Amino acid sequence: MKNHLVLGLLLLAVAVPPSTARAEVLVSTIVEALVDGGNNYNWEKVALPGTVCGNGSQYKFFVHRSTTGSKNLLFFLEGGGACWDYDTCSGRAGLLGAANPNGIVDDYMQQFTAKYVSPLVNGADPGLPLRSRTDIATKDWNIVYLPYCTGDVHVGNNVAVYTDSTGAQPPLTWHHSGYTNTMAAIAHAKAQFPSVQKLLVTGYSAGGTATSAGYYFIRRGINPARGYFLNDSGPIYLAPNVNDRSRPLHAKIRQSWNLDSVLGLLPASFDRNNMGTINRMLSMEFPSDQLAYSGYSRDYNYSRFSYERFYSPNDKETVLSYWKEDQDKLVAELNLYNNYSYFIPHERAINASHCSTIITFIGAHACQQMEKKHNWWEYLEWPWGQTYKCYSEFVPMETFLHRFINENQRIRIYEPVNGYNAEDPGMGIVAPLINGALGG
Repeated sequence: MKNHLVLGLLLLAVAVPPSTARAEVLVSTIVEALVDGGNNYNWEKVALPGTVCGNGSQYKFFVHRSTTGSKNLLFFLEGGGACWDYDTCSGRAGLLGAANPNGIVDDYMQQFTAKYVSPLVNGADPGLPLRSRTDIATKDWNIVYLPYCTGDVHVGNNVAVYTDSTGAQPPLTWHHSGYTNTMAAIAHAKAQFPSVQKLLVTGYSAGGTATSAGYYFIRRGINPARGYFLNDSGPIYLAPNVNDRSRPLHAKIRQSWNLDSVLGLLPASFDRNNMGTINRMLSMEFPSDQLAYSGYSRDYNYSRFSYERFYSPNDKETVLSYWKEDQDKLVAELNLYNNYSYFIPHERAINASHCSTIITFIGAHACQQMEKKHNWWEYLEWPWGQTYKCYSEFVPMETFLHRFINENQRIRIYEPVNGYNAEDPGMGIVAPLINGALGG
């Protein structure tokens, strides 16, 4: 990282007393400085008949209109886990459960997640003190923002009854109504924005999965002049055989969310018995669109959802080895299609290396030739103690987005194993602050 970034982080750290550096204090005292205010958009709340959250309450999504008359539209699918039993749907499972089990409040867009989490929504990488806020490719686009409260990556189509295994609570009736909600939002978006020039469908985590799973429906419904999608850290891995690593997860959600009723609507180039064929199908259906995946090789959040409950041993390194195995297969698959990009850094300490487009783009960079320094004098370069160096182009996320969306370039970077972010002194300061704000 640049010198002024490290200095800014150090100044921020010494300004906050250690006794106050806790999640609840972070949100109220330094998040404004940390993320440069998030967004203060005017949001229109939309509550359509027949749309519900998992607990049966009214579903709500939100619309922001460009202040400059832009014809571009960001269709944003919020992330936040997934659920398929009592513990994960009720909120008891915590991190390894679904977001917003109690529904969506009216002022949702003024709360932390919606206001701060996505630079893509905010149209800027917020930076830090002495690191300027940087406008990005989605600045002042129209936005349709879909909060996440159904635990089914926005595409489920089932009402399930889940029993508390402890017997302490009555059965939970859960509405996996993501598909109905998403289709209603698509129709509303088309009516409000009938002539979209550029459409970017994106989301992080479960919203990244929804980006791939829902793109066919969203793209066809809105029918833009140009289509783009960016799946941030919600890969749908290939699993054609019963012994493939992601097959147990796919089987579980297919049954719990009644996915066959949705997947059966996709073209024949998709094989519902191998959900990873979604990538092939989308490339074939929309050959002129720009499609992209981004995620970290050391993602220890989505990987836990994928394998931890289905395999033993399930320690961290074993889980990450499964993830790398599936990720390698995904990259090989994407290489077959001309309109797929990928941007895969190795790791960053923020959010357990999960999601490259949340909060800040600090540490969201990739280098195809990130290697141990070759020469002794390179160890004298700032920051001292950094033993890794990029020997090809160092590509920040904002540069990737500019080339991908504004220049329609295909970018493919799969960073090798390295400790660049782990050794960055600035990351050592900012990561705990952000993790505290995220509750991680």
